[in-house]
Amino acid sequence: MKILCVGGAGQIGREAVKDIVKYSNFKKISIGDFSIEAAEKLAYEINDDRVDVVGIDVSNPEVASKIMKNYDVVFGSLPIKYDELFVKAVIDAGVNGLDITGMGTTYFNYDEEARKKGIVFVPGVGMTPGTTNVLTRYVCEQMDEVDDICISHGAFRAIAYSPGLASTTFLEYDPDLPGRVVYENGKYVQVPPFSREKLIELPEPFGVHPQYIIPHPEGYTIPRFIKKNIKRIEVRGTWPPKNMRLVRALYEYGFLKNRKVKIKGVEIGSRDFIAAYLEQMPEGKENKLWGYSLHIDITGRRGNSKVHHVVTTKHPTEGDPEWEGPKAYTRSVGIPLSIGAQLIGAGKVNEKGVLAPEAAFKPIEFIRELKKRGIEIQEKVYIEHLVE
Repeated sequence: MKILCVGGAGQIGREAVKDIVKYSNFKKISIGDFSIEAAEKLAYEINDDRVDVVGIDVSNPEVASKIMKNYDVVFGSLPIKYDELFVKAVIDAGVNGLDITGMGTTYFNYDEEARKKGIVFVPGVGMTPGTTNVLTRYVCEQMDEVDDICISHGAFRAIAYSPGLASTTFLEYDPDLPGRVVYENGKYVQVPPFSREKLIELPEPFGVHPQYIIPHPEGYTIPRFIKKNIKRIEVRGTWPPKNMRLVRALYEYGFLKNRKVKIKGVEIGSRDFIAAYLEQMPEGKENKLWGYSLHIDITGRRGNSKVHHVVTTKHPTEGDPEWEGPKAYTRSVGIPLSIGAQLIGAGKVNEKGVLAPEAAFKPIEFIRELKKRGIEIQEKVYIEHLVE
C-alpha cells in the first residue's frame, strides 16, 4: 500500500506523516508538498527508507490528479481555500482520500462520482471536525433517542502559527458567513458571531472558558448519518483568551467583514491585512499554553431512562518531549488524520462515496488508536430512571 501525504511538510501534516511512519504498514509514504525543500528536510529528519518526496500543487488539479493515481490513499493537510481543488483531484484520480478541514457542504456533491468509482473520501478528519464526529457517534450508539448534542472544543495555539491559520480563525467569525447555524428540530437556524455563550469546563490544564457557536460541519453531517431523532445540535469553540479578545474587538469594529480599504493606493481587505500582519510578526506566533481538548455533552433516552453522557479528551502536556509546546496542538490535529488514513488503507472503511467521519469510522477502533498515542477519552454518565 502506498500513501501520498499532500501538505505533509506543513506544521500539522508533518505530525500526521510521522505518525504514519511510526504506526502504519504502508510500504511507501510520499511527502507531497509545494515546497520541495521543506519536504526533503522532513524526509531527512525522519530517515526511513519508505519515505520519499513528491512535488505537488493542488492549484493545478489536473496535474495533481495524475500524481495521485499512483497511490492507494491520499490525505490532504491544506488551508481551507484548497478544499474543493483537493477533493476534485482525488475523485478524478479514482483513489481513496481524506482531508483535515472538512469545512462546507460541497464535498457531498462528489458522492455519486466517488461511489461510481468505488472509492471513499472522508472530509474533516482532525480533532474538530473529525474526532468530535466519531465520539458523537460513540455516545449516540448507546442511546435509543437523542435530544441535545453540544460539541465544544478548545484549540490552544498561536493565532497565526502556520500559513492560513489566522485567516481561518477570522473566517469563523465573519458576520456574513452563512454556515454559522444551530440544528433545531430538523431545521437550521442562522446565528451571528458570539452567539449562545456557554461556559465549558475542559480538562486541566485548560479549565473553564466561554464558548460560542462556530460554523463547523458537524451540525450538517451528524443528522445525515446518525438517525436517532436528534432534536438539537450546537457546535462551539474557543481559542486562548488573548486570541478571543482580539477576534471580538475586530468583529465589533467591522474588520472581519473584509471590506476593501486603500493604503497608499493599494487596495486590500481589512481581514486580509490583519491576517498578513499576524503571519509576519512574532506576536502572531506567540502563545503560553498549547494543546487541544474536546468536550461532547449529549442527552437522550435509553429504554425507560434519561441519559446524560459527557465525553472529554486529554493529551500529555509539558514534561513529555513529544507533546511540549506547539507539538501539543499540531500532534492533536495531525494524529486523527493519520489514524483515518491508516484505517482506510487497512480496509476498515467498507462503504463507498463521500462519508463524514461518523459514517466512515467505527468509534471503538478510532478510540483505540487515539489511546495508543496518549490521547485519553474521559467519560461521565448520568442516568435517571423514569417511573411509568
